[in-house]
Amino acid sequence: MANPKRKQSKRRSANRRAANAFIAPEFAKDPVDGTLYRRHRVNPKTGLYRGRQVLNVEA
Repeated sequence: MANPKRKQSKRRSANRRAANAFIAPEFAKDPVDGTLYRRHRVNPKTGLYRGRQVLNVEA
């Protein structure tokens, strides 16, 4: 089995972990009323998903 010749520095480990940093979520704009919602999820304001009423939302 291969073994590392030297200890990996803290900086190098931190740089590797930096690739897994938080990425802000993307939002889609509802064509009906223009509200923003997460993609592939039910719009919490209208209760619509892919043009169909899925949730009963009371205003």
